[in-house]
Amino acid sequence: MTAQTCPRQHQRTTMEIASLEPSLYTVKAVFILDNDGHRLLSKYYDTELYPSMKEQKNFENNVFNKTHKADTDEIAFVEGMTIVYKCSIDLFFYVVGSAQENELMLMAVLNCLFESLSQILRKNVERRCLLDNMDGVFLVVDEIIDGGVILESDPQQVIQKVNYRADENPLSEQSVAQHITDKLAMTSNIMQSAKEQIKWSILK
Repeated sequence: MTAQTCPRQHQRTTMEIASLEPSLYTVKAVFILDNDGHRLLSKYYDTELYPSMKEQKNFENNVFNKTHKADTDEIAFVEGMTIVYKCSIDLFFYVVGSAQENELMLMAVLNCLFESLSQILRKNVERRCLLDNMDGVFLVVDEIIDGGVILESDPQQVIQKVNYRADENPLSEQSVAQHITDKLAMTSNIMQSAKEQIKWSILK
């Protein structure tokens, strides 16, 4: 009996150790809530973690209920996940990793996110400014994390890349130019039509 159970125990232990090895996919989720716990932004990078919107909302509510009374940067463990978070005026920022994830790595992501947004929002890190600049907020998140992999943890580098992407957007410039061209063409047609009407009214 003992001889048969030992290999199984050894195999299970090996599997457990393997599961504890660090993964390149450090971040499981990022979300920002207001001071009522309502979602303003969220990105889940592990599709198996909380696959439905309902499960995500329930998880966020659970996290918020256990963390919203904090006044400083904190670390929490909720539903088997490691969560680092920061509050600012009427906002709460959360970065989620697995149970065995390095808390310092997650905190580096959180600090980079907060400092980058602080620069974009000109230090007005509060709900209204965040909602008014959501395009920039999503760009910041995408520059820091891609599919759960940490791309950048230096706020200055993030801001430079976000500014570059905002400046080098030919589609946006093209759409604006096209909009102006369309407006001019419409105005020209209206004026031409008005001239024709005046001419015919005079001839009558």
